Amino acid sequence: MMNDHNVKRILESIISTSNNNITVTDEKGFILFTNPNHWWIYGIEPDHYLGKSVYQLETEGILSPSISAMVLKEKTPVQIMQHTKTGKIVMSTAYPIFDDDGELIRVVSYTQDQTEIRKLQDQYGQLEKKVQEYQSEVEELREQEELIYRSKEMRQIAKTILRVSKTDATVMLLGESGVGKSVFARRLHDQSYRRKEPFIEVNCSTIPESLFESEMFGYEAGSFTGAQKHGKEGLIEQADNGTLFLDEIGELPLDMQVKLLNVLQEKTFKRVGGKKEHKIDFRLVTATNQNLEEMVEKGAFRLDLYYRLNVIPVQIPPLRERKEDIAILINHNLEIINKKYNTNKKLHPSTYEILIHHKWSGNVRELENLIERLILTSEDSNIFPGFLAAQLHGQDSFGNQDDTLMLDQMLVDDSDLKTALEQVEKWMLMKASKQCKSTYEMAKSLGISQPSVVRKMKKYKGQVT
Repeated sequence: MMNDHNVKRILESIISTSNNNITVTDEKGFILFTNPNHWWIYGIEPDHYLGKSVYQLETEGILSPSISAMVLKEKTPVQIMQHTKTGKIVMSTAYPIFDDDGELIRVVSYTQDQTEIRKLQDQYGQLEKKVQEYQSEVEELREQEELIYRSKEMRQIAKTILRVSKTDATVMLLGESGVGKSVFARRLHDQSYRRKEPFIEVNCSTIPESLFESEMFGYEAGSFTGAQKHGKEGLIEQADNGTLFLDEIGELPLDMQVKLLNVLQEKTFKRVGGKKEHKIDFRLVTATNQNLEEMVEKGAFRLDLYYRLNVIPVQIPPLRERKEDIAILINHNLEIINKKYNTNKKLHPSTYEILIHHKWSGNVRELENLIERLILTSEDSNIFPGFLAAQLHGQDSFGNQDDTLMLDQMLVDDSDLKTALEQVEKWMLMKASKQCKSTYEMAKSLGISQPSVVRKMKKYKGQVT
């Protein structure tokens, strides 16, 4: 058997060779064993703590606080973070040791320097913050890519949508049919904290007035003849915790306007034929191509509801007023639709030029539909202006069938780009000069400036009559 002296030597050897700061105190807190090489983190020399108690070191501010003193008081294991005079952060863990009679006779503590780990954690936190900032920038770029725009106007609208999507403010999207109001409504939802909840889109112009209330609010079983046996959940109820998008809000019947206003004010509703008040929580987004202020003046739309809806109005300009977006939309839709139908059709440069200057009264929706129609109905892989004009027969922008034949004669398959564009330019100037009374009207019709019209007319003097 080993004697007490050998046990002491082994214990001291274990403590002195440990990578951790190990300290053993007696029941009064006096330090019995420790490894002096680790006390540098406390900023003191070995002779400063030898023979002293942890209470004295705590009073001097060297141990702040003393974990051994805490164990002596609580008589249970303790783990804390300490801040030393040298600016170090250490994690200390201490355990009580009891004799056979249950009396506390020793405290063993272990200390690890956490300063570098904390620095790494801080650096990681800063890096994570940077990543989040980059992710926000990427989201904004991805938003631009998904919405397909290049113009300053659309860029500003996208920023506004991104900003207000983080709130629950009611947004009213304004603009002509086909400008993309529903796309922005969906984007509002996808960027909000409600993104994982339902997005319910309701076109107010497509629901018969007689069915509007039951469709919007639902109904209880047996409410009317033909009702479902167990009742039906309404569209408002389906939007609970999510987003309710009311498109064509100007078509909302007056009696439904009153009920919608009550829902917005009280945050509750009743099903048709029901007595129970249902609590509801949704974000409301509306859209219209009508002038609601004029409708209010005519008594066709409630003023109080208008104020409720018109919190953040967002005006989306028509495609003809943001010509920078036309080219990118044409290219995007060509790519998407070719991929959809496994085709590889292209626009002849002169066809492309005509589309760039088209008025697009139907906005983005018209452009999407036209590109799809051209790809599906064209037999040739290269779509020429004559085929385009045939597809748009009857529209003022492109003239009649005789014009189509004339344009076909002007353009040949092996025409170089410059020649083809000049032929189309002359043709369009000729059509505009016949239909318009002045160069100002021609400029408006062609979508270019009046000086440009004058300059081009001089360029083709004698060829455009």
